Amino acid sequence: MTSRMTGGEAIIEAAIANGTDTVFGIPGAQIYPLFDGIYKSSIDLIVPRHEQSAGYMAMGYAKSTGKTGVFSVVPGPGILNTTAALCTAMGNCSSLIGLTGQVPSSFVGKGRGHLHELSDQAGTLRTIIKDAVSINDAQQTSTQVNKAFQMARSGRPGPVSIEMCWDTMAAEHDVSFETVAQKPDLPEINLDEINAAVELLRTAKNPMIMCGAGAQHASEEVLALAELFNAPVTAFRSGRGVVAEDHPLGVPPVAARELWDGVDVLIGIGSRVEMPYMRWGNYMEYQQAPEKGPKLIRIDIDPAQMESFIPDVGIVADSAEACRLLVDKLADQVSPNKNRLDDIATAKFVAWNAIQKVQPQLSYLEVIRDVLPRDGFYVPELSQMGFATWIGGLPVLAPRTYIEGGFQGTLGYGFPTGLGVKVANPDKAVVSVCGDGGFMFGVQELITAAEHNIGLVTLVFNNNAYGNVRRDQEQSYGGRFSGSELQTPDFLKLAESFHVKGYRVTTPAELKPVLAKCIEANAPALIEVVCERGSEASPWEFIHMTQRLSE
Repeated sequence: MTSRMTGGEAIIEAAIANGTDTVFGIPGAQIYPLFDGIYKSSIDLIVPRHEQSAGYMAMGYAKSTGKTGVFSVVPGPGILNTTAALCTAMGNCSSLIGLTGQVPSSFVGKGRGHLHELSDQAGTLRTIIKDAVSINDAQQTSTQVNKAFQMARSGRPGPVSIEMCWDTMAAEHDVSFETVAQKPDLPEINLDEINAAVELLRTAKNPMIMCGAGAQHASEEVLALAELFNAPVTAFRSGRGVVAEDHPLGVPPVAARELWDGVDVLIGIGSRVEMPYMRWGNYMEYQQAPEKGPKLIRIDIDPAQMESFIPDVGIVADSAEACRLLVDKLADQVSPNKNRLDDIATAKFVAWNAIQKVQPQLSYLEVIRDVLPRDGFYVPELSQMGFATWIGGLPVLAPRTYIEGGFQGTLGYGFPTGLGVKVANPDKAVVSVCGDGGFMFGVQELITAAEHNIGLVTLVFNNNAYGNVRRDQEQSYGGRFSGSELQTPDFLKLAESFHVKGYRVTTPAELKPVLAKCIEANAPALIEVVCERGSEASPWEFIHMTQRLSE
């Protein structure tokens, strides 16, 4: 069917056909027709107060649902403002679409200095994201938008931008819409790779499974594979919760290190396997393949991963499909090692007791875990509380409920990302836990939470510092605190000025009833947790563990 509409309206109609129900965006001159299309549609529009936040919110939406998050900002400085979110989403495998504009078509590539002009906007973005799609012919809008969405969610998911020139977006066109592909493109599985993995696993005594973001949709299949052996299933950041950490086979990071020396085959599923080969090895020297340790099987949908870190057996496949095949082929060839359950339980007990020294973070995390429902979402930050979750201080109990930023380590992502998670999951509890430093990167979004009644509960641990930087300067630079000690605002007055309820607590016991009340209210809330500067114990001995606890 052909309809007459503006280029901007055509983009929105094509996005809706691809499942879009929410856009996080800020309007501007070149994209007015696009926002007019949003106005005429059924799409929910969330308007943040900074373009970077639009990207983070879309990322939170995507990470918590497995769907594609969509944001829209103006070209030039607008889309460049989102690049911190884009590189974060690229690193943590979030399927995003960024809708933007371009200078009028006659000005493209001329360097005339038109509003928001970049010399090569699409080329600049391609250095950061999966691809940048330029729609030059509005009649091709449906085809091009479908292509962008399919690319964003296929293979290793990631961001893709779509741009259209100002005049093309504003003019009316006769546009036809194509059928949308219902599933992402999946690679054809090489059965020789599966069979090679079967041969390794058939004689394995103590295998371990390590999950990444690419396993979040494969919880059932991963657990079925693990149960064939009673293999422990662990993760560092983005793979947490694929198998619940209160399950007998669910193993948090420090407990995994206790078991690591006895592992004879590691199965990395949708994971860069950073933890054992970088965090437990040499973090400062690149190795293209394991120099020692167990045999390595990698299951990853991205063939490039098999070159960046070469396994003994590489399976290029969707993780769920590959696990199902392995289970089918191994089911009558292996049997569970009953002794492993005792070994795993002991490792978890030893690890949990060892990390209790990381205070007061662990006491606060215990309160949060007690109050947060099993299917509630926890969004950490680059903060003392965030790092304490890396070591297992907050058991993760369900897939997609621990929304980590990944290897980019992007300070300030947590609060706006949490808003996107809550928009996508309005009936579930969502808690964002920030330090005062990272929270101030996106503090303006408190008014976004108030305006759109986004019931995110945000905890700000206020230690008047970039806490990790300050500790490093104290330990390695003779206490020369250069730029790490901060003055902070009165967070309660700040919350009030943004029409958000604010609370202040000083102990875990004080936090518990306040947090429970805020989650129950399902309204925007800010809880300041007052901490003495420099009082937090360091978790880093449990992140870079070159040897097990008992050695």
